[in-house]
Amino acid sequence: MSEQGSMEEAIGKFVESLEEEQKSNRLIESKQKIKLPEEDDEEDNIEEETEYEKSFSDEEVPEYKEENDKDEDIKKIKNFLEKIITCVSNSEIYEIRYDKEINKIDIYGKDLGIAIGKNGKNMEAIEYLVNLFAKRKNIVERTITIDIKDYRKKKYDIIRNLALRMAKKAVKEGRKIILKPMPSYERKIIHDTLSDNKEVKTKSKNKEPYRRIIIYPNR
Repeated sequence: MSEQGSMEEAIGKFVESLEEEQKSNRLIESKQKIKLPEEDDEEDNIEEETEYEKSFSDEEVPEYKEENDKDEDIKKIKNFLEKIITCVSNSEIYEIRYDKEINKIDIYGKDLGIAIGKNGKNMEAIEYLVNLFAKRKNIVERTITIDIKDYRKKKYDIIRNLALRMAKKAVKEGRKIILKPMPSYERKIIHDTLSDNKEVKTKSKNKEPYRRIIIYPNR
């Protein structure tokens, strides 16, 4: 089996295990909802108390999670990430760094090419798994971004420079420039880069996975 095939199979197994865990949790939750009659009044009081707490300002009501709890949650995500990557490749992970300001995780190590995949496809799959895991565990509210060996950062610079070059070409030659199909986050880089350029406009065309950007000169 190819490396890509092994990656897809491993990811499939992780998704299946998470889905099974979700089913188990739903079963437990459904059982917990079956209460004896004498418990009804207590449940009503809890709901009223919850609504009462909501009436306070953010400063008066403490956050649900303490900082230490959040640190533990990030450790769980890091351990999950390391488990995925080591499972699908022979990579050696040196560091997993979390930036809480932008909710981003950077991974550094050796032989991480398989984890990145062609055009970052495997990395996107890993990112999906991590967010699925975090959602199931109720760990984070915002979507987590994954970057491996600064792939996204380097890709951003490449896509941005491409946008500037193609915009210049469209204006110089007085014709539209059709770019190759790109994933959504790459198209966003193109749109954002040229949004303030008065000489060109950008439009997306076609459906996934063939959606691409066309750069038009403003005549």
